[in-house]
Amino acid sequence: MVKLLSVGLLLVAFSAPILAVDYEDHDGMLMDHGDGHLMDMAGGMVMGQNTSTLPGGCDSISETKEITVHAGHKYAEKFPGRMYAFDTQEFNFKPCTKLTVHFINEDHVRHQWMMHGLPKYLYPKGMFHLEASGPAKISGTLILPPGDKTYLVHCDIAQHMEKGMKAQLKVGKGDGDLPSIPGVTAPVVADDYKATLPELAVKAQLDAKADEAAAIKAAAVAKQAAADKKAGVVAQPATPADDSLFSGTTIIGLAIGLIIAPFLARKFKGMSVAEVVAYCFELLSQGISYTVKLLSGLLSLFSKKNNVLPSK
Repeated sequence: MVKLLSVGLLLVAFSAPILAVDYEDHDGMLMDHGDGHLMDMAGGMVMGQNTSTLPGGCDSISETKEITVHAGHKYAEKFPGRMYAFDTQEFNFKPCTKLTVHFINEDHVRHQWMMHGLPKYLYPKGMFHLEASGPAKISGTLILPPGDKTYLVHCDIAQHMEKGMKAQLKVGKGDGDLPSIPGVTAPVVADDYKATLPELAVKAQLDAKADEAAAIKAAAVAKQAAADKKAGVVAQPATPADDSLFSGTTIIGLAIGLIIAPFLARKFKGMSVAEVVAYCFELLSQGISYTVKLLSGLLSLFSKKNNVLPSK
């Protein structure tokens, strides 16, 4: 038993160096390319380095701070649905702080610690940027501007920020919280784990069919409009239909019906349907005949008034 225990301890002792992650330190390899841009041939880069120039509004450096930020897949495990994260999601410093960031990438992919919104007259592109390819450590320094403001810090590699690698850095009191910072603020679009994959597949198919039908309809309308334009057809504006239940014509008709209803009831009393129809046609014929005579009289009267008297 003692021998087995001794062998186990020896295996652990010899395997520890093998299991340990060997971080490449870029700080001693970086070459200064001017304007705060440092980089090396091993995938390390610093942009926006500023160790001495005070931003406008800063009379002096308020304090000097150093932080170490770890980045990797394992730090996203506490955030459901996320793939990458920093070990810290929120930072806070006084205005005009001289800040040195030691960035440690623990994954075998490229990660960044990028800070946006800095004054462009001092920081090219308005950013401070640390980058390391694979397990590595890289450091950079900047001087924070004055005033209360909240800055976005994130990894700009495609989808890394969307998958959780972002944080906020508040100078002074900040000017509010940024959305969708893991563990700090609510996401803009929350992940939905209630729906099953078959349900999501059916929904996606229905949405695709609806979009396709709408596209076909829009294409048909556009094609018809193009054909009409080519043929010189001018589209007439649609006349809105009067779908009101109580329009003016309806009210007039109801009023006339109420007035003559008692008369018609007495007149048609005892008549058959055929007799009622015949009587109605007779009244219509008489009405037309009377109207024609009235119009003829008016025309003859008008023609007489317009006759020219003979000259003497």
